[in-house]
Amino acid sequence: MSALKKALTGKNIGAGLMYFYVHFAMEVLCYFCLKRQAGPASFLWLFPLAYDVLAFVPQALAGYINDRFPRFNAALYGTLAMCAAAGCFALGVFSNRFVPLVILCAGNALTHVGGAEVTLRSSGGRLASPAIFVAGGAFGVISGTMLAKTSLPYGAVILFMLTALPFIIRAEKYKSPEKSAAVLCRGFYYANEKISPSVVILLSCVTVALRSYMGFCLPLAWKTTALHAVLLYVAMGVGKAAGGIFADAFGVKKTAIFSAAASLPFILLGNRIMPVSLIGILLFSMTMSVSLALIVSVLRNAPGLSFGYTTIALTAGVLPIFFFNISSYAVNSVILSAFTALCLAAMAVIIRKDVKRVD
Repeated sequence: MSALKKALTGKNIGAGLMYFYVHFAMEVLCYFCLKRQAGPASFLWLFPLAYDVLAFVPQALAGYINDRFPRFNAALYGTLAMCAAAGCFALGVFSNRFVPLVILCAGNALTHVGGAEVTLRSSGGRLASPAIFVAGGAFGVISGTMLAKTSLPYGAVILFMLTALPFIIRAEKYKSPEKSAAVLCRGFYYANEKISPSVVILLSCVTVALRSYMGFCLPLAWKTTALHAVLLYVAMGVGKAAGGIFADAFGVKKTAIFSAAASLPFILLGNRIMPVSLIGILLFSMTMSVSLALIVSVLRNAPGLSFGYTTIALTAGVLPIFFFNISSYAVNSVILSAFTALCLAAMAVIIRKDVKRVD
């Protein structure tokens, strides 16, 4: 219990909590806008695809730039861009809806990078803060999706997004832009030093991509109502936060290997048993922060770029879903089992042995 308490009160955990809210509000706004769009089937297929690519792939470039210019408050300008895009959707400013979509995606990318920069630079090498920041997105996605089905006006969601501005401004004080990222991120030492940094980055990204694709292979015969969808995303969000907290408390390697291996039987056996499935999904989501920590461990001078690598990998894992979808429980079970084995092998190789932290 003392280890968990220490993890929950780690260095600058407040930055992660602030950006949990920012990330939550951001995804509420983005998914509210996306789900409000209507049109022919071809449009409804292309619009989300364009969003995934345009919002996530550019985060590597945005992160690289913010690494070079750490005083730039990316999240502040990203939030304003997203609010402007939502206003354009609401008022029909552009006849082509892809124009405000590009603005929305640019704002999303900047705000994501802003959160990554603040939480990684201020965490002292611990994972809880960036993991809590990332977890906010799952709660925002389902909330925005649900709100889009109501008669709530765009203006209300824009005002809600604007409530994140004080947190964004306050959280910048945690970033210490006057210090180099390499110094601030020196606590990230989770990669196996015997493995080439390029191999660490490659295998970390492959693991993220595989896990991203696996998320769409989860057998969820029990998911039939809106409440079930909410519980699914809650389990994902809690799992993402818990992964960072447990990694700080008990070790990155133990947490990553245990959660990945333990999730598989719960996921496969929980196809029609919701509580069992939710436990598996929570465990499944716990490895998300580990891959980011591994990349930062070999790119300590570039936390923003490191975060961008993971978002590119996430997009790579999502893209196949837009072109084909496998509904067979048996086939998906084989895919989940094989990909889990690959991820376990990769993590066993590239994560260094857990050592007791002295800070």
